[in-house]
Amino acid sequence: MPVEVAVEKKKLAKPPLDIHTLGDRVLRQSAKRVTKVDDEVRRLVREMLQTMYSANGIGLAAPQVAVQKQIIVIDTDPENAANQPVVLINPTIKQYGKQLSVFEEGCLSIPDVYLNVTRPAAIVVSYKDEYGRPHTLPTDGLLARVIQHEMDHLHGVLFVDRVENPLQLNQELTKHGFSVHDVRPVDPRST
Repeated sequence: MPVEVAVEKKKLAKPPLDIHTLGDRVLRQSAKRVTKVDDEVRRLVREMLQTMYSANGIGLAAPQVAVQKQIIVIDTDPENAANQPVVLINPTIKQYGKQLSVFEEGCLSIPDVYLNVTRPAAIVVSYKDEYGRPHTLPTDGLLARVIQHEMDHLHGVLFVDRVENPLQLNQELTKHGFSVHDVRPVDPRST
């Protein structure tokens, strides 16, 4: 079956969707489950991919483009034309690995801010693809981290909410014109 959502991996002068940034209330809303995977959902996925590639991102969640649906697109190797993006609709993490990993994260909704975040190094995620077919994916490393980061967006959580160093967080946000008052800290033990 051909990939209906395939798009060319290139920057568009005018991406189809606008990415909302820290401080915008739309980023703090919970996304709703997708009840029917149809052509409208596939069109949104294509536009999300085009927008993500245009912004030099490796992941994008629908709430970042003001669509409150549980849809995520990921491409951890956007420079490689042969690498297919991953589309996760209604993702659910079924299992977290015991080992934690600290890694620097960034976000298209908080441009130029990069800070360390602790997350489980491995996960098992279940989801539907762009055809509505169910999948279960055990993964670790960068893909596991990006999935967790993007799934946070589906629940109104941003990576800065998980940063454990308040001084560094305040300095980075202030330096790039964001307010620390828009951060909503979460318990680091919560996943």
